[in-house]
Amino acid sequence: MLALIQRVSQARVEVNGQVTGRINQGLLVLVCAEPADTDALADKLVAKLLKLRIFSDAQGKMNLSVADVRGGLLIVSQFTLAADVSGGNRPSFTGAAAAELGRRLYERVIATAQALHPVVACGKFGADMQVHLVNDGPVTIPMMLRG
Repeated sequence: MLALIQRVSQARVEVNGQVTGRINQGLLVLVCAEPADTDALADKLVAKLLKLRIFSDAQGKMNLSVADVRGGLLIVSQFTLAADVSGGNRPSFTGAAAAELGRRLYERVIATAQALHPVVACGKFGADMQVHLVNDGPVTIPMMLRG
């Protein structure tokens, strides 16, 4: 699975002008499933998100997790994370999972996060979304998990 994690002071996602998810302090997580990804890998992604120590402690060091700061998770599907631009100027997205698998794993990430964390919001799979965020730091971390 591929993810791009952004530490935010606030973020929201809109579909057709309607807010589908909103958080204050927390993590905006763009998620892309790949063809070989599994439920176990989706669960591993959520576990890593909840434990990732990228929030500042009292000494200003990145030492706290989203759970420690009681922040939110805003999870948004983003198949373009699998873009391959090595062959030319038009990206290829053949590295992304097929839509059915992508949707299932995206929904798995959301369900697992909701079972383990009190503040979880999300986008809408396959929709044209507008994502608004205030990146805190800025802190942006790419993550690639393999089975």
